[in-house]
Amino acid sequence: MPDLRLSDDERQDALDVLSEHVRTGRLDIDEYGSRSAKVTSAKLVSELVPLFDDLPSPRPSALLATARPQPLAPSAGNGKLGAFVMRYSVPLSIALAVVVLVVTRGRLLIVFALPLLLILFSGWRRR
Repeated sequence: MPDLRLSDDERQDALDVLSEHVRTGRLDIDEYGSRSAKVTSAKLVSELVPLFDDLPSPRPSALLATARPQPLAPSAGNGKLGAFVMRYSVPLSIALAVVVLVVTRGRLLIVFALPLLLILFSGWRRR
């Protein structure tokens, strides 16, 4: 992830958050002075991180915007199987629906089974 430059509004937001932490008693006035000077001179988002690491919410919006979930790595146990299911989930769901249709000989069950199967396999594909 690139280290983005801060805007004036993002710096002001960080100062407002520091002020909130002073009001709640998490920072004393000396810590506020030291941290606010660093916020004012900060050029990149990464420069704000150490200033807020030891503080709970609220957080500056610049730090929240960069906190994106990382994609999950496939587990060792289902690497090939998972890739197979991801690639062939739609064709598999169609084939399974045809099997259900043939087995039930077109009875009313297919009206309920086909949509459920399609939802099930499309959900697997998104994971």
